[in-house]
Amino acid sequence: IANGLAKSLCLRLIPETSTAEKAIEENSVVESLGFETTDCVEMEKLKKNHCIYAFLAGGLAPSLTEYCIREAICASSTDRRHEHIHHTLFPGDTVDGRASYWLSMGESTPEVPETLTYKLVSKLCFIHEINIQPFYMYSLDEYLICSAEAVRFRVGHVKEPQGERYLVGDCEPGLRSIEDHVVWTYTSEEFPMAQARWLQRFKLPEPILVVGGLLQIELLGRVELIADDLYYFCISHVQVVGRPLKDGFDAELIDHSRKCVLKYRKR
Repeated sequence: IANGLAKSLCLRLIPETSTAEKAIEENSVVESLGFETTDCVEMEKLKKNHCIYAFLAGGLAPSLTEYCIREAICASSTDRRHEHIHHTLFPGDTVDGRASYWLSMGESTPEVPETLTYKLVSKLCFIHEINIQPFYMYSLDEYLICSAEAVRFRVGHVKEPQGERYLVGDCEPGLRSIEDHVVWTYTSEEFPMAQARWLQRFKLPEPILVVGGLLQIELLGRVELIADDLYYFCISHVQVVGRPLKDGFDAELIDHSRKCVLKYRKR
């Protein structure tokens, strides 16, 4: 324990944990059950960190996966019921021969942003990149790609445990916001988006430790004016690449300050 063996092993197996050392060791955003407290503060800290790094080494997925989204929660606006955010979970732009996309409500000015909010597969994970594929709209005998000028990302958690009930997938048209029920603990820089139909990759400057399991994508700057003289966003697919917890491992939020307890569920 004194030699930091568990930490060394974790850093070798999960290199991105090096970006979260301060959060783990100084800010104590991750706690571990199962070690005995002592009168020696330094030894207690070493034991706690040993347990946390050992858990992460064994609990995080051994390789990156592009399937880090569990479900779509809501979009800040949806134009029509069959154009809801859940379509963005499917690769490509067609499902069973039908167009698959989310479409925002139209706005008269291009500056109005939109958000897409998702629940990740585990409440603790590392995110490396977010990939987004814009869709097109047919207007006045031409196809228009309704992408954004830029995108920005947030991660966070619910304010209160009971706030989970507001994180239920919603495919109804109109406006919706969950901002009163969540806390965003990280906001990325803005990334420019191309006006193109391919899957565009937005790699974060360094992997982000997500505690709470929520991801929000903010679309900034509408670029296409459609035949109804309104601006829209249209997205066919969203993909999150990262390293979540393996099956059987879990993280439970313990208060309002981004802290969680690591748990292992015996089968």
